[in-house]
Amino acid sequence: MCYAIGMKKLIVAEKPSVARDIARVIGASERRDGYLEGENYIVTWALGHLVSLMEPDELDERYKRWNMADLPILPEEIPLKVLPKTRSQFSVIRKLMRSQEVSSIICATDAAREGELIFRYIYQKAGCTKPVERLWISSMTDRAIRQGFSELKSDSAYDALYESARCRSLADWLVGMNASRAFTLRYGVLLPMGRVQTPTLNLLVKRDREIAQFVPADYWEIRANFGDFEGLWWNPQTKDLRAPSREVADAVKKQTQGREGEIVQSACETKRQPPPQLFDLTSLQRAANKRFGFSAEKTLKLAQSLYEKHKLLTYPRTDSRHLPEDMRPKILKALSGLPSPWREWVQSPQFHSDLRSKRFYDASKVSDHHAIVPTEKRPGGALSPDEAKIYDMVVRSLIAAHYPDYTYESTKISVQIGPHEFRASGSVPVDPGWKAVYGSEAEEKPEKQLPKLSPGDRRTAEKVTIKKQSTKPPAPHTDATLLNLMEHAGRDLEDEELRERMKSSGLGTPATRAATIERLIAVGLAKRQGKSIVSTEKGQKLIAVAPEQIASAATTGKWEKALYALAQNPDEASRHQKAQRFMQGIRKFSLFLVEAARTGRQDVQFEREPYKKKPAKRGTQPK
Repeated sequence: MCYAIGMKKLIVAEKPSVARDIARVIGASERRDGYLEGENYIVTWALGHLVSLMEPDELDERYKRWNMADLPILPEEIPLKVLPKTRSQFSVIRKLMRSQEVSSIICATDAAREGELIFRYIYQKAGCTKPVERLWISSMTDRAIRQGFSELKSDSAYDALYESARCRSLADWLVGMNASRAFTLRYGVLLPMGRVQTPTLNLLVKRDREIAQFVPADYWEIRANFGDFEGLWWNPQTKDLRAPSREVADAVKKQTQGREGEIVQSACETKRQPPPQLFDLTSLQRAANKRFGFSAEKTLKLAQSLYEKHKLLTYPRTDSRHLPEDMRPKILKALSGLPSPWREWVQSPQFHSDLRSKRFYDASKVSDHHAIVPTEKRPGGALSPDEAKIYDMVVRSLIAAHYPDYTYESTKISVQIGPHEFRASGSVPVDPGWKAVYGSEAEEKPEKQLPKLSPGDRRTAEKVTIKKQSTKPPAPHTDATLLNLMEHAGRDLEDEELRERMKSSGLGTPATRAATIERLIAVGLAKRQGKSIVSTEKGQKLIAVAPEQIASAATTGKWEKALYALAQNPDEASRHQKAQRFMQGIRKFSLFLVEAARTGRQDVQFEREPYKKKPAKRGTQPK
C-alpha cells in the first residue's frame, strides 16, 4: 500500500464491536489484520487493558519470592508492561501509531475514567507523540457517532480525568500488593485485600454477624374490630404498636373488648408520589435484582450489550440519574418512535411532552454521562429475553417520567377507649398517574378503605384479638442491598464533617461495583446462597485480622472523593500538587498496613488451602 504521508487519522476504540460500528459510520470498510481502513481513517481496537503496571517481580527478581523483609514495596515509579495475552494486538496499535501514514490519533475508548486510562497507557507504552483528539459519546447510534466526530476535542481537555485514573491505578497497586503480600505471609494463606474489596467484604461480614448474634424477642399485637374498620393498640411507652408481654395484652383486652370508644383523630389527606428518577447503573442493577433476581454483573452485561451491540441504550456505566436540558428534543424523538406496547403510553392523554422538572432535567447533576435512556433506534426482534427485560425497564422509566404524579388519599384514625388508644391507617388510589405505565408491577398491597369519620364519633370494640409475634433478624444481603450500601457507604458515620464529604462518594464506582462483588466470590471470601450473598469463614477471619482503616468505608470514600476532585480540577499546577499529596498518603498507608500485618493477631488461625505453585498475580492487587 502506498499513501500520502500524514493523510490518515488513527482511531483507537476499546472493543472490536465499538471499532466496527465507528468504522462503518465513517466508511473504513477494508479489513486488515487487527484494524479496519478507509480513505481518511484507520480504526483499531484494544481488548480492554492491553497495558498495565508491572508486577513486583518484574521490577526486581527478589520479589518473585514473597518475603516479609522485602515489604513494603514502594517504587518511585512503576513502569508499564504489555499484557502477554494481547501482545499481538498491542503490536498492531504501536505499529499504526508510529506509521508515517498516520498524522494524528483519535481516542475512542469508553468515555469514562477507566477508558481514558486504557488509551493513555497504550499511547505511552507505544512511545507515540502524535496529537490526540477525544471522541466522547454516550450512545452508539450512527447519529451519535457522527455528532461525536463533529465535536472532537483535544485530549488535553481530559488530562484531569487521566490524572485521577492514574492515581487510582497506582493506589490500587500499592495498597493491594503490599497488604495482600503482608497478610498472606503473616497468616500462611492467600488473603487478597484492596481499598474497595475489603470494605465491601466488611459490609457482608457485619450483616452476617448481626444475623448470627440475633436473639428474637416476643411481642404481642392487639387488634380491635370496630365493625367497619380495625385498629391496633398503640403503646405510649415504646411509641409503637407492640405489647411487651402477654399479661399486658390480656389486660388491654379485658379493659377494651365490648366497650365504646371515641374517635379522637380522623384525618384524610390527598398525597402525591412523583415518578421514580431515571436509572443510573447502580439503581438499574438494584431494580433488576429485586424484580428478576439478576446479579449486578449480569445486569451490567445486559445493559452493555444493549448499548454496544444493539445500540438501544445510552452509555450504561453512569452515576447520574439526570439529563441535560438540551436533550429534550432527542428524548421526545426516541419516545415517539417506540413500537407497541410502549407507543400506547406515549400517545396517552396523560403523557406530558413538555417535561421541565428538575427531578429529571438538571445539567448540574450530570457528571461524565447522563442517565441511562433509550436511543432513537427502534428495537427489533433480536433481543434475548433478558435483554428485553432490561430494555423494557429503562423505557418504562423514561415514559413514566412524562406522566403525572400518583395521587392517593391517606387516612388515619385514632380511637380512645379509656386509657387505651387504637390506631388505623389506610390509603385509597385517586389517580394512578405514572403507575399506569407499570400496571400490575407498581401495584401495592391493597389497604382496606377506612370510613369517613369525625372527631367525637363513637365506635364499639366488638372483638379484640391478641396475636403473638417475634422480631425478625435482618435479611442476608442480596446484590440489590449490597449495591445500595456500597453506593451510600459512609452515610452513617458519626463524624458529621466526614459524612458530608462522602455524600457524593461510596465504595467504588457504578462501573466497578459488580466486579467487586464477583471478585469476592471468586477468591472464596463470599458465596451465593440462592438470591443472597454471604461471607465465608475465610472472609470473616480476614475482616477479623484486617486493620479497621482498610476495612472502613470511610477510608475508601475519602479516596474516591479525592480522585473525583482531581478529575474535576482544571488547574494543572494545583492538580499536580494534589495528586502528589494523594500518592504520599497512599504510600504512608501501605507502610501502615505492612506494619499491621507484622504485629497481627495471634488468636486467628486460617485453614490451610491446597498448595498453588504461584498465587494469581491479579489476586494480589484487588481493586
